[in-house]
Amino acid sequence: MRVKLAKNYGFCFGVRRAIKLAESKPNGITLGPLIHNAKEINRLKEDFNVVVNENIEEISQNAEVIIRTHGIPKQDLQRLKEKTSKITDATCPFVTKPQAICEKMSAQGYQIVIFGDIKHPEVKGVMSYCENNPLVVENLEALKALKLTEKVALISQTTKNIELFLEIANYLIRNCSECRVFNTICNATFDNQDSARNLAKEVDVMVIVGGKNSSNTKQLYNISKEHCQDCYLIEDFSELNAQWFKDKKLCGVSAGASTPNWIIDKVVKTIENY
Repeated sequence: MRVKLAKNYGFCFGVRRAIKLAESKPNGITLGPLIHNAKEINRLKEDFNVVVNENIEEISQNAEVIIRTHGIPKQDLQRLKEKTSKITDATCPFVTKPQAICEKMSAQGYQIVIFGDIKHPEVKGVMSYCENNPLVVENLEALKALKLTEKVALISQTTKNIELFLEIANYLIRNCSECRVFNTICNATFDNQDSARNLAKEVDVMVIVGGKNSSNTKQLYNISKEHCQDCYLIEDFSELNAQWFKDKKLCGVSAGASTPNWIIDKVVKTIENY
């Protein structure tokens, strides 16, 4: 089986930065999973004894703590500072941008609309910077069901689909007296999504590699599925099925922003042997 990799795929700047920070803090604790890739989290534990703890109350005084790439709620950061001064902030700079926008625009009286998943840790963190109650929507239909004020400010979870974001922006512009739109989707998300879309149009089968709980990986899968019906989402090579590639000539491979090269390489080599 012939394999073609997307032009852009895998680790983004924010994830590479976070991994390096975690590796520089052996025996440290990450408050929640550092990134959405269980196998890379396990590697950090095995190689550097960097462990995950979800509960601030369980973190001991003066512990070495690393804040996850998705960031944490503002109030959690304050609680953490009361327990330890040894804090390494691995929050992606693309995530701190919407946090700052929420804080500034809500203070100016704007109703904040966040395009994202309200259960996602990044969105939970961003919401905490609002001085009023933000509206979080996953699609245009959800937005239409809500009551809007005259002044709104729109931001996005950093890993969302740009086309859906533009749909929401257009609706707000038409229906609000004043609408401030802030494009907070990160560049790596743009590049990876465009590359996956282009590749999916030319291959017989498409494989997306990444964590099943990763937002940006799911976006890559959904976009690829639109252009290549035989599209599959896996976390590593062990989930591959030889039947997927029967009578196929070219397989496209892309990977989420939290997927390390060592996992991608194993997937590619396994497919090439089919």
